[in-house]
Parts: sequence; C-alpha cells; structure tokens
Amino acid sequence: MRIALFTETFLPKIDGIVTRLCHTIENLQRSGDQVILFSPNGGIEEYKGAEIYGVNGIPLPLYPELKLAIPTPIVFKKLEIFKPDLIHVVNPAFLGLGGIYFAKSKNIPLIASYHTHLPQYLKHYGLGSLEGLLWKLLKLAHNQAQLNLCTSTAMVKELENNGIERVNLWQRGVDTEMFRPSLASQQMRSYLSEGNPDDSLLLYVGRVSSEKQIDKIKSVLEAIPNTRLAIVGNGPHREALKAHFSGTKTNFVGYLQGLELASAFASADAFIFPSRTETLGLVLLESMAAGCPVIAANSGGIPDIVTDKVNGYLFDPDDPNGAIIATKHLLENTAEKEQLQKNARKEAERWGWPMATNQLRNYYKSVINQKS
Repeated sequence: MRIALFTETFLPKIDGIVTRLCHTIENLQRSGDQVILFSPNGGIEEYKGAEIYGVNGIPLPLYPELKLAIPTPIVFKKLEIFKPDLIHVVNPAFLGLGGIYFAKSKNIPLIASYHTHLPQYLKHYGLGSLEGLLWKLLKLAHNQAQLNLCTSTAMVKELENNGIERVNLWQRGVDTEMFRPSLASQQMRSYLSEGNPDDSLLLYVGRVSSEKQIDKIKSVLEAIPNTRLAIVGNGPHREALKAHFSGTKTNFVGYLQGLELASAFASADAFIFPSRTETLGLVLLESMAAGCPVIAANSGGIPDIVTDKVNGYLFDPDDPNGAIIATKHLLENTAEKEQLQKNARKEAERWGWPMATNQLRNYYKSVINQKS
C-alpha cells in the first residue's frame, strides 16, 4: 500500500502522538508499504525509509512548540506524484484539511484519527466558551472520512456522543524492549532526585502544559515528607510551574529520550499523572513496561490502561485528597508495590507496536476495499 500521512505534529517534537507515528511508520515500511508524511517543517526529510515533507508554519501563540502550517500547492503536487492508495489524517486541523481536500477531490480513501482531546483543553487556556464550536468543526472534518480511529474506548464513546460517525478503536502499543525494569539505575535516581536517592521519588513525564494539571502534584509533595518530584519534558507552562512548585523538592529535568528516559521510569518509585484530558496516555504504558507503578486520574482513556489496585492506582480527579491517599498507600506497602510492578509489566507485554500496526493495516485494507 502507498500511504500518505498528514499530521500537525512530528519530530523533532516529542509526545505520545509522535511516538505512535514513529513506530507506525517503521512497522508499515517494514511490512513493504510506502509512506510519505506531511507535517510542519522540523528539518527532517526522512524517517525509517519514509519521505518526510515539511510545510513551513508559524508557532501557535498559546503553545509555541506547535506550528500552524497551511498546505501549499507543492503538497498537492507531491501527492500527485506519490499516488497514494489511502490518506490518513492525524488530528485534522489546518495542514490536515489539505489531506482531506485532496482525498475528497481525487476520490482517494480517507481515514482520520483523534489523538488530542482539544475540546477539553480549551478551558485550561481560558477558551471554554468555544468548546461547542470546536466540536462542530471536528465533526465537519472527521465525518469526511470513511473511518475515524480513536486510541481508547472512552474517546470512541466521546466522539460518537458528539455526532462523529464510523468510529473504531486503534489499539495501544509500547516498546517493551526499550522500556524495561532492568534499566533501574542508582545514578539516574540520584540525578532525578538531585543527589537525594534515599527520598521517595515521584516522576512525571510529558508535556509541561496547563491541561496536564501538573500543579495538582504539589499537594502530594506537601502531604508526604521526604518525597521528591522529577518533571521530565518541557512546554509552555514550565516557568509558571517553577514558581508554583517553589519551596518543594521538585526537579525540572527537561527532555530525556531513548534509554535515558527508560532508565528514568525504571528508577522512580511511582509515576504520577493527574491529567484528566488524555485520549489514552501512552506514557503510562511506557512507565508500566519499565516496572514503575502508575498513580493516575480515573479519567479519559486512562482506565483502558490502568486497572485500579491491579497494575496501578486510579484516583478520583475531583477528590483533592485522592492522589495523596493513593501515593501514600503505594509508598508504604512494599509487597503490594512489587506485585503492582509485576502486573504492570505483564500488561505492557500484551501491547507490542507490530500488533497495533497490523491492526491499522487491516483498517487501511478494509477502507481501500470499500472503494473497489
């Protein structure tokens, strides 16, 4: 198959969407498919044998890491030359609309996928009044596709409840060879804890932005003595959070990648994740694969990954003491923590990227066959 992917975010940016796309491209190419990807320009021209065509864009004011890229005539010329069997638009926004337009105008099968719960994000940026309008725009874009994919059962229901049609589940995946418990390191633990490896160490990995509600972790640090937090990642809320966490034992680490990131997961006592806007939360699965117990908000797509008191802890995001109680319980019960670690790793081992990509290929074939 010849697959044209449109995405509003790709390398060098690092997040769950980019992780999924990288593994998807690698496995599609390995299966003999040919992929071309259109994204905001990040200086990358090739990935695992796939051509990456960067479209110039401007940073979004509220989130400078993301770029607004408008499709140009050369994008359509590239598509004419590539002759895709199918177009897959990831989080259709501005650049993605070009993919939708080309697919509809040339009668090419179209799939769209939903990875970022944008309507929920709006209120964190003071734009909650626009939620209804955004759902209308999302409905208009997604309903052009023959199939819409979500990464959790909660998001399948959410899209269907908001009038989006032909929705199905694109299963999760994780690299269990990279993320593994054996990478636990006293040196990494000392680095994350700023030279205090004997303290309890909580870890957050992900975008440092307001919708992730990282600020909620402060109450956990204040309630549990000798507890430290390492925040791995970056984003527009970093400076505000530095001020918010002033006086606590919090280390803003910045980005870690590859084996360093895997070692960070394996070296912490718990991964804490208060976000209630997740469509899935691949970072949770990476933590579980590394044997780091998860404490997460019982919201969005997270319950698809975490089973409370089996392979992690879920807390009610509306309960101000929920995360505190769950964290205390985990840190104080060593035997239970060890069982959670084993169960978490076992769960992660069920979800390899080749299997997730094979499922996607079957969706592709099904949509292509609908045309013939």
